[in-house]
Amino acid sequence: MVVSQTGGTEIRHERTGLVFRPGLEGVPATQSSICDIDGLQGRLSYRGYSLDDLAVHSSFLETTYLLIWGELPTPQQFRDFEHEVQMHRRVSFRVRDMMKCFPANGHPMDALQSSAASLGLFYSRRAIDDPQYIYDAVVRLIAKIPTMVAAFQLIRKGQDPIQPRDDLAYSANFLYMLTEQEPDPLASRIFDRCLILHAEHSLNASTFSARVTASTLTDPYAVVASAVGTLAGPLHGGANEDVLAMLEEIGTPEQADSYLESAVASKRKVMGFGHREYKVKDPRAVILQSLAEELFARFGHDELYDVAHALETAAAIRLGPKGIYPNVDFYSGLVYRKLGIPRDLFTPVFAISRVAGWLAHWREQLGANRIFRPSQIYTGTSMRHWVPADERVNAAGA
Repeated sequence: MVVSQTGGTEIRHERTGLVFRPGLEGVPATQSSICDIDGLQGRLSYRGYSLDDLAVHSSFLETTYLLIWGELPTPQQFRDFEHEVQMHRRVSFRVRDMMKCFPANGHPMDALQSSAASLGLFYSRRAIDDPQYIYDAVVRLIAKIPTMVAAFQLIRKGQDPIQPRDDLAYSANFLYMLTEQEPDPLASRIFDRCLILHAEHSLNASTFSARVTASTLTDPYAVVASAVGTLAGPLHGGANEDVLAMLEEIGTPEQADSYLESAVASKRKVMGFGHREYKVKDPRAVILQSLAEELFARFGHDELYDVAHALETAAAIRLGPKGIYPNVDFYSGLVYRKLGIPRDLFTPVFAISRVAGWLAHWREQLGANRIFRPSQIYTGTSMRHWVPADERVNAAGA
């Protein structure tokens, strides 16, 4: 029996009574105390703390600590955590040599997935009941993922990777390794806030992938690698790249309304708009827009921002009544572009941030683990009889 359902179609299996919802929409797959989303009010919180407060008052590493261990660190806890991360930024020369064998035209997300998985070879002890092992794994992954992203960027340009600088803070160090220049303090702070905004977002596709992998009790490096692979899909990560391409296609603010009208008429997706969780403007998009304006005021305007603003204005009239507003991807690409981050690194940068959320869910999954084994609804034929090879014909009847 098929019944209409908001956001999709429910299919009920007559024999078992099981109900299938495409994409598991609206189906709780776990319980979590990490992230709370109010899609009607446009509110997002980590461990009960408003994202707005964290973006203003916290840092990415402090937010990471909060996500994974559930509480804001004391000053000593934070100093210890920050020091450990700084001391583990370097990666083995064997990992760098492996990355030098990757094709220069390979996608950075594929390079990151392979590199993250390789860490499991160097730290192969699986002691997931040992708090020190969990702490060390968190430190290594938070510390080394940015180094690997920056390393591949230089390697594919035929250059040797730049070693991390222990005197630079987390975000400043990544921008330094990426651009080979010490960044402006404002740029570093804005990038750090971007990492906070992308650190966690409930049970999205990559986080669900991480929890499913974690439920098998494999090592955390495999957990992160599986999540990176999921994030690489165009329906999850990478939409901010498509937003920039769309803004370039529109060209000028004056063309925004006609572009939107054409897209709606042809039922073509408008990149950077709409989110399954939000019926108002994504709170992360609100903050990212202000960060973009702050960057432009200091380092020069980006004309694509005018196109984006015109498109958002037009969309508020045409799409707003349907609950379709800008999401996190709409303005993030403009921010990264002004920071000098190459376009095909936007999704790896997303991963640098989201690894904090993945690890928080890894640790939470370990706390009350049961391996994921959902049901399915079988739609194939039943009770078929064996046919000898010489009596078979193909599907076309030949």
